[in-house]
Amino acid sequence: MASADTLRERSQTTSSPAPRSDVDERRATAWIGQGVVVEGRITSSQDLRIDGRVEGTIEVGDHVLMIGARAAVKASLVARSILISGTVIGNVTATERLDLQATGSIEGDVSSPRLVMVDGAVVKGRVDASGNRARKTQGD
Repeated sequence: MASADTLRERSQTTSSPAPRSDVDERRATAWIGQGVVVEGRITSSQDLRIDGRVEGTIEVGDHVLMIGARAAVKASLVARSILISGTVIGNVTATERLDLQATGSIEGDVSSPRLVMVDGAVVKGRVDASGNRARKTQGD
């Protein structure tokens, strides 16, 4: 019969690793740091990471948008790929992929052909992950 220590070791070595995102959080070339508050429209022609507070609209076109675990965003988001670890209130459109981490939450409508949600993530709104390329709709 195996001891409790042996069983603990086995469970630690055989447990599945947490799902990983294709998005490298370190690759952001533009950054809104923790403690920074931005109100208005943000457009970027490069990858963007947000760790502060943003209210308005965020559009990064054909790039990656990362919302850090401590970020508080009240804005509509549009990007090729979006990784959310923090809180977002607003509609989210990812034209390629949306990754919602365990600490991430969205209150708003979501549109992306690929949607990855880790256990613990929260979405309060409509979800369109139909496989068609997501398109920005009028009014977003």
